[in-house]
Amino acid sequence: MAKVEWSAGIDSVSGALSKPSKSGQHSCSKMLLGTHRVAATTNNNCNRVYLRKKVKRSTPVTADEQAQRARFAAIARAVAARGNDLAQAAADITAFNAQKNQPGGLKTLKAYRWSICAAAYDQSNG
Repeated sequence: MAKVEWSAGIDSVSGALSKPSKSGQHSCSKMLLGTHRVAATTNNNCNRVYLRKKVKRSTPVTADEQAQRARFAAIARAVAARGNDLAQAAADITAFNAQKNQPGGLKTLKAYRWSICAAAYDQSNG
């Protein structure tokens, strides 16, 4: 197993370090993933690097997946529009602050807006 030593100032790396391009413009054909494990062990080599080949989907996109993608895209657009609407912002912030410390309250303003927009989408689209 390879040992990774980081430069000064870099304690660990976690996540995709490079991704293959969707359009095929770059020669990178594999994803480079770095992981960092935090656990109480005697081994101090907690960093790992993996290569993952580009995967081509073997099944067609189903109607249910297309519906979920359309729902996600519509809700994401509504959340962005709601965030840019200055008239709605003050009311959102007030309502968010009132519920965030309650049991089951949403902890971020974006999650709060997402829940409102998702409920509105689901109500209008049955």
